[in-house]
Amino acid sequence: MSSARPNLLTRAHLARVVLLTAAAALAGCASSNISTTTPESEENQFAASPSNIASLTGVVQRNPSDPQAYNMRGSVFGQAGRTQEALADFNKAISLDPNYAQAYANRALIYRQTRKADLALADYNKALELDANYAVAYIGRGIVHRQKGQALNAFNDFNKAIAIRPDSAQAYYNRGMLYQSQRQHQFAIDDFTTAVGLSQQEAEPFIARGLSYMAINDFKSAASDLDDAVQAEPQNLQAWTSRGLAYERLGEKDKAAGSYAKALNIRKDHEPAKTGFTRVGGKMGESYQTF
Repeated sequence: MSSARPNLLTRAHLARVVLLTAAAALAGCASSNISTTTPESEENQFAASPSNIASLTGVVQRNPSDPQAYNMRGSVFGQAGRTQEALADFNKAISLDPNYAQAYANRALIYRQTRKADLALADYNKALELDANYAVAYIGRGIVHRQKGQALNAFNDFNKAIAIRPDSAQAYYNRGMLYQSQRQHQFAIDDFTTAVGLSQQEAEPFIARGLSYMAINDFKSAASDLDDAVQAEPQNLQAWTSRGLAYERLGEKDKAAGSYAKALNIRKDHEPAKTGFTRVGGKMGESYQTF
């Protein structure tokens, strides 16, 4: 990775994070973090299945004064998208142990996902007040700062998370997203490359790096990354749409049409894929090469 990082203090335009690349405009900006639907609890060891929720409910019933039991069940509720039940469990965990940093961070994630940025920020601040070395909370708070347009604060939080947890794919990915939003594409590519090395099963860093490669007109590298993205996550709408654009820019219209068609199979009303499919001469009912 490059060692020299731009001084964000000197960049006044960093006060506003915007979508900058044509590729991102077509395909939709990359996800805000890796595994965005999974609560940030490091104790979360259970899949969000009804049987596991029932099992954890049994644990709560047997241990009604154990904050960890509520925190764990809340994490699984959050993973299942049952946000109100997750919040109730995190509230209970915090009422039982007001110094439970992880419960604050998990509740912050739910607030973040439900667009309650100020509540999320307050909970991340509390978690970090209780545990100044809690990398997950720095990442979460950094994402909130980025969403609020506070890029310098986000940059500092991601740097802190990386210093504490240099093996955190999330930290590198999110710092890369910040660089990408500011047209710092080589720095973004460096960070996405590190994230890929740390978490090769996730589509998001491949998609994000592919978008930055497209922004610097390296369409061959972009196509390679988006090949990996769709193999890692075959139902990822953005991966297929972005891949279509990469192959379109390479002049490989058959692969482009095949990628756009795959995106339309996932969501038939996805306008960027519909527009791209038409642009490359795609016709419904025909077969196209994808690889």
